[in-house]
Amino acid sequence: MLRPNAVRAALAGGREVHGLFCAIPAPALVEMIGCAGYDFVVLDSEHALVDPQELENLIRAAEAVDLTPFVRVPEADPGAILRALDAGAMGVVVPHVRTPDDLAAAVRAARYAPEGMRSLNGGRVPGFGRLDLGEYLARANAEIMVVAMIEDAEGVDALDDILAVPGVDLVLEGAADLSQSYGVPWQTRHPVVREALARIADTCRARGVEFCAIPRTADDHREWAARGVRAFVLGEERGIAARALRAHLEVHRADRDGGAP
Repeated sequence: MLRPNAVRAALAGGREVHGLFCAIPAPALVEMIGCAGYDFVVLDSEHALVDPQELENLIRAAEAVDLTPFVRVPEADPGAILRALDAGAMGVVVPHVRTPDDLAAAVRAARYAPEGMRSLNGGRVPGFGRLDLGEYLARANAEIMVVAMIEDAEGVDALDDILAVPGVDLVLEGAADLSQSYGVPWQTRHPVVREALARIADTCRARGVEFCAIPRTADDHREWAARGVRAFVLGEERGIAARALRAHLEVHRADRDGGAP
């Protein structure tokens, strides 16, 4: 059933929030992320194969540990936005927002009238009738977040116009795809990429829209925090798990070899 959006409340109160991308569709893993203390999870249905029933169970797992669930939907897919929100997501992450029209379409799909035209439905989010449906519509519009990913050069250039569209709550950077857009694939620390990220953050600040960074080092995190950034995605669970597994094995190999590297 719809609950207050803890991430929205934390940002409104000036507090930092930390999240992870999650691409492995396993409820137990989502619970682990919540139990580790993260504020939110971005369930990935853009790059990962997640069926609707599976997605609903991932969202239930997040709810069970007070972890705010967002869903990254496939690009330009209003139907995916609808299904994610009807499953209980507290926000949608919309990839490759390049134009104001891209954002306007996402807002239209994510909000009920008069702010949008999200298709009406009952089901689990209004508590199968526990919430008055009229009250639910107003609460959903107030709590659910629309997060625009800016990960293309076109999006950076058009960002001021994009942010003029009513209804965007957060802008998430996408340095990896942005690097490809600028012709330097996977060079996320390339000067042209770092300059673009700074432009995104500055434009968001000027427009009064929260910016979410993806720091790749502790120094990155400190630098973004010093610039007033309060929302952070700290990577993806697959990368964290793979690094931990390799490090765990290397510790034991080194011990068996008498401490030799």
